[in-house]
Amino acid sequence: MRYGLTLPNAGSNGDAHTLAELATLAEDAGWDGVFLEDYIVHHSAPDAPTYDPWLALAAIACNTTRIRIGTSVTPLTRRRPWKLARETVTLDHLSNGRVILGVGLGDLGDAGFAQVGEPTDNRQRARILDEALTVLTGLWSGEPFAFSGEHFQVDHVTLLPRPVQQPRIPIWVGGNWPHKGVMRRAARWDGFAGGKEHAPEEDWHLTAAEIREVKTCIASQRTTPAPFDIVLGGAERSPDWEHDRALIRSAAESGATWWMEYVPVGELVYIRDCIARGPLRIG
Repeated sequence: MRYGLTLPNAGSNGDAHTLAELATLAEDAGWDGVFLEDYIVHHSAPDAPTYDPWLALAAIACNTTRIRIGTSVTPLTRRRPWKLARETVTLDHLSNGRVILGVGLGDLGDAGFAQVGEPTDNRQRARILDEALTVLTGLWSGEPFAFSGEHFQVDHVTLLPRPVQQPRIPIWVGGNWPHKGVMRRAARWDGFAGGKEHAPEEDWHLTAAEIREVKTCIASQRTTPAPFDIVLGGAERSPDWEHDRALIRSAAESGATWWMEYVPVGELVYIRDCIARGPLRIG
């Protein structure tokens, strides 16, 4: 099991300088990854300053040497895949091959969708996401690439350099179990990072039995023996650490490979304390 942190790139402590400092602290405290959410306006602090995750990740890359870094998740539905291809490859070189790209449809509660005229229909956004992934990975190849789709057109473009990581930068797909489209998309790539479909008052975390179902579902659709990550967690640590550790152990035994801990927008001393205590390793 690996252990990641989702740090807040919003609020008074969400700027690139502070995040680089916090990521260094995370590396020293034994965390395996630091990830940033990709919002135009942060979901939990809409009136607070929100900072661009990609510029912050560049600062993090320059100040760390070991931890994996990335987004959880980037809404490809509002990105030009050729621009993201250039950004991710640059970051992969800057970090010496430590980038993981999380992708998804995006949160319609973010002002960077309906309020700026981006598509909001889920089926349309799913088609955009799948096309964007095809274009993105085609451009990562470093070979001449052409594509003609419903939403994107590429006329024999070659982007160099290639990523440091080969055959490519890992892609985690965000979404909810048991949505067939999410599962099918995740199985094509390198990981599933999410929860489950739920009513507003229901828990969105997967149970051990559901994790096993996710693993079986993904395995039935995989066409490669390459490793596949199941990335879970995503909530603040509770006051009962042993209870949380038991949840992590159960998730690991059921097939999860990463446990993510969420650090909310808050005071710097609190954020530092959350990082410095280190992950709840299960042995």
